[in-house]
Amino acid sequence: MQELVDQARAVVKKNHLRWTKQRQKMIESVARYPDRYFNIAEVDQYLRKQYPGLSHDTIYRNFKEFEKLGIVELRQQDDQMQVKYSCDSTHHHHFICDVCGRVQEIQMPPIDKEFFEKQLPGAKITGHRFELHGVCAECQAKSLQ
Repeated sequence: MQELVDQARAVVKKNHLRWTKQRQKMIESVARYPDRYFNIAEVDQYLRKQYPGLSHDTIYRNFKEFEKLGIVELRQQDDQMQVKYSCDSTHHHHFICDVCGRVQEIQMPPIDKEFFEKQLPGAKITGHRFELHGVCAECQAKSLQ
C-alpha cells in the first residue's frame, strides 16, 4: 500500500499541488484495497470522522482532481459515485465480481469509433467505458463447497 501512496504523492507534487494529510488519507483509503471500488459516501464518512471540518465537496473535488491526474478511477454505479485506485495509465476495462466486489483488469479489442459515429450522425465520440459483471472464480469455487 505504501508504494501506491508514494506514487500518488509523486504525481500530486509533480503537478504542483500540495500534499496534505487529508489528501494522503484519501489516497490511503483507496490504496488499501486497490482492486475494489468504494462508494465515495463511505470514504467520505471515514475521512470526516478523522477530519470533522472536511466537507463532502472537498473530498469529491479532490477525487475528481486525482482522476484527472490518473491516480484514481471514478464511476457512477446506480445513484452513487464510486472510486478506486487506478490500475495503470493505459486504457483498459474491468470485470467486477457481483459477490465480493473485486475488480480485475481485462483487455478488449479496439473500439471502432467510426462504426458508432455512423449510427450517431453529427456526433463525435470522445471516450467510452466498458465493464463486465459476474461471479469471479474464487466466489464460484466457494459456492460449490
